[in-house]
Amino acid sequence: MSTETIPPSNPLHSLDEWEDFLKAAYPEEEHGSEFIKNLKRDQNQFRDYRKEVRPSVKEFYKINHQHQTLDFVLQKKKEFLSFSRKEMGIWEAAEFLNQLVDDSDPDTDLSQLQHLLQTSEAIRTDGHPDWFVLTGFIHDLGKILCLFGEPQWAVVGDTFPVGCRYSNKIVFSEFFELNPDFTNPELQTENGIYEEGCGLDKIHLSWGHDEYIYHIAKPYLPEQGLYMLRYHSFYAAHKEHEYQHLMTDHDKKMFEWVRRFNPYDLYSKAETPPNVEELKPYYQELIGKYFPSSLRW
Repeated sequence: MSTETIPPSNPLHSLDEWEDFLKAAYPEEEHGSEFIKNLKRDQNQFRDYRKEVRPSVKEFYKINHQHQTLDFVLQKKKEFLSFSRKEMGIWEAAEFLNQLVDDSDPDTDLSQLQHLLQTSEAIRTDGHPDWFVLTGFIHDLGKILCLFGEPQWAVVGDTFPVGCRYSNKIVFSEFFELNPDFTNPELQTENGIYEEGCGLDKIHLSWGHDEYIYHIAKPYLPEQGLYMLRYHSFYAAHKEHEYQHLMTDHDKKMFEWVRRFNPYDLYSKAETPPNVEELKPYYQELIGKYFPSSLRW
């Protein structure tokens, strides 16, 4: 039996622990990125994720699935999409996120900013458009929700629709039995409160960093990048092909961009840290091309 102590609201030792779990739960069979292939990392090491999963990760999913109700999501959208917490630019937000460093994590010495740069530099090395590079750089900036006092389970985790039946392809779906919405018949039909084929823009997904950064970036990035931001943790859809009945043909087409982004999200981390000061001028210029100097968060 594990002697690991699990805090009640923030069971993960670091947010990286969730991302490490994703690599085991959703292994990539092939990477389209030459950069990532050249990292020569063993992506097949922990295929039996349910057997190998840490107690802290399992507890995280239990809390997440229990508390991400439709009412909770609507309340968080009202609370945070007023953008009344802070004013800062994109690079400043990345530096602000650096406060989210967990010194107890033995697996990495990299800062949050360096993690962002590893993702975006992998994309840039593979020759993708600059908006794609910038999307990679900002995709996890929504994790500043932790610095606004939000618990881990309301910031990270696989996203999923609320207001309709939970797919059994969602990881640890058995924990949805603890969710109050599970006993509401109206919310547990295939379509729930939605209409078939209504489109993902009309669907409420579980609350977290994906939805938050999507709304921050919505006025500024191309649609392909916005799909990457909003749905990169929606693994039940882009890995398991669930919830197709709620999508439009356009959603399905745009999800090819989400799948193109996913390997960079999970597999771009390397041992050698990027040189932040050397890269800073390039990214500040790139940010200035798409974003204003200050944004409301």
